[in-house]
Amino acid sequence: MQSFNTYVDRIIRWTTVETDILLILIKAAVVLAGSVVAWMIMKRLLTTAETRMRKLNIFPVNDQSFLMIRKVAFYGLILISGTYLTRLFEVDILEKVFHAVLIILMAAPVKQFAVILFSYLENKIASKTETRVDNIIFDLLNKFAGAIIFATASILAMDVLGINVMPFIAGAGVAGVAVGFAAKDTLSNLIAGVLLIIDRPFEIGDRIEVWSAPSGTATWGDVIDIGLRATKIKTTDNLVIIIPNNEIMKRDIVNYTIFSSKIRVRIDVGISYDADIEQAKALIHQVIETAEWVLDKPPPKVVVRNFGESSVDLQIRVWIQDARKRMDTVSYISDQVKLAFDKNGIEIPYPKREIYITQKAV
Repeated sequence: MQSFNTYVDRIIRWTTVETDILLILIKAAVVLAGSVVAWMIMKRLLTTAETRMRKLNIFPVNDQSFLMIRKVAFYGLILISGTYLTRLFEVDILEKVFHAVLIILMAAPVKQFAVILFSYLENKIASKTETRVDNIIFDLLNKFAGAIIFATASILAMDVLGINVMPFIAGAGVAGVAVGFAAKDTLSNLIAGVLLIIDRPFEIGDRIEVWSAPSGTATWGDVIDIGLRATKIKTTDNLVIIIPNNEIMKRDIVNYTIFSSKIRVRIDVGISYDADIEQAKALIHQVIETAEWVLDKPPPKVVVRNFGESSVDLQIRVWIQDARKRMDTVSYISDQVKLAFDKNGIEIPYPKREIYITQKAV
């Protein structure tokens, strides 16, 4: 009798276990079926909303935006159903792994949202500015946003799994210091590049002085690119000089077009002490009037700067609208002043020495 009761108890326990497993499987099947139905309904609603918004044309519809919304809705549905299923089986590690994987998966739509946001801001802000520096900033944000988001998601996922992330952070800090020492020049250029973008001592299209130009070539040029590591400058000789940003930040930057392309040009001219200064000034003003690009306001000036050893030093001061015509202005006025002086008998002196040779009688 006792053995019979034992046998019956075993059957009851086995039946109970089977019943519990069957109930869990039924609940899981219902949740999965409900999730599929809910996703189909949500997908239908999102498609209908997108179609109506395109017809009404309330605001420009971005395909990437709706794709991101679908991903978020899909992952949200997975979060709800997955959390219920993992708790249904009462396995803690399974729930932690599920949440960690979901965090990594959610990084993709978050990155996509960041890209859409930056693109929107770029279209609304950067396109309305006259400079291209804003475009460079948004380009940097687009490049580094993904890495930052996925790194953050990985740290959060490890934290959910119960992994102590502090050793990884400390190791990353040590590795960062080692890399910093190994690539200090590169990092210095990167930091200088960021400072150039923030301070804006020059922008793309500005004409600046180039101190590192090869000997015998043009010493100024136009900025064609501002990178994180180096800046590219194309000189008037059509040479592209690539200068590390760290070197630029160490030197004085001469920018001819930062506020306005209008600059004043100074040209030195010497005349002999016997020449008529007023006549020389009048001839210079006549030459200036033939240069159409020279501005009338502020008016040109010719002043006496110095009394040299063999000449009276005059200086011509004229304003021009385009700084890029500085050398053309110097060349033109110098040539024409020389011709005008020659025609009117005004001497441009140069140092002279007279040598006397005497011979003593022996």
